[in-house]
Amino acid sequence: MCVVAAFVGLLGWLVGGVFAYSEPGAHDRLASSVVSDAIDPVAEPPAGLAELAAPDAAPDAASASVRGNADRVDPAWAAATATRTGIPVRAVRAYAGAELAIRGESPDCHLGWSTLAGIGHLESGHGTHAGSALDERGVARPAILGPDLDGTEFAAIDDTDGGLIDGSARVDRAVGPMQFIPSTWARWGADGDGEGTADPQQIDDAALAAGRYLCSSGDLSDPSGWRRAIFSYNHVEAYVDAVADAANRYAQSAPE
Repeated sequence: MCVVAAFVGLLGWLVGGVFAYSEPGAHDRLASSVVSDAIDPVAEPPAGLAELAAPDAAPDAASASVRGNADRVDPAWAAATATRTGIPVRAVRAYAGAELAIRGESPDCHLGWSTLAGIGHLESGHGTHAGSALDERGVARPAILGPDLDGTEFAAIDDTDGGLIDGSARVDRAVGPMQFIPSTWARWGADGDGEGTADPQQIDDAALAAGRYLCSSGDLSDPSGWRRAIFSYNHVEAYVDAVADAANRYAQSAPE
């Protein structure tokens, strides 16, 4: 587990039964071609990932005041993907919207929505850990807060935010559906919902931040680059394998 620059990625699958732990190497059977199916960019985006056309008439100021990444995703595609994958539709829109945003920002990264979904599955069950759920705005309620990082079960990380985002002024703990630690959020926090703030409990913000973090590792279009990026998120090979399994499953289940 990376405790300096990344996230407390073990939380989602060691706590709460989101993922049954497997020993490192248990998923080494993954073939490069299989992993590539989940991470290679497509020549033309599926219908649901094509940015929605602008309306003929200019929207009024109220409706134009907020336009987040989730608004870019075709609602019909998102609903169908949610049905086929079991991912809450609000999370599907966040992951796909983050892919669209990053496709424009960093076209050489080749990040796919299913990779973010794989991470979201392990970290918090897509915002459903311990009875939480994403509201219509994409905010996890109640807030998702990891255990104190005091060295008892996880690595010790001294407080870096005065308890501002994690509620603990003694030590840090991971927060939100993508499980950022406060010091990492301070660097990578993003405004994915267009509301002018960066909130780690808000799935659009968290997905965009996670995507940018992954893309800082370079090109994700080949298996070795993809694995390197996921390993930077959590320094455990079994975690990388588990994200690959989930990402492949989601990519293969989604509609064309």
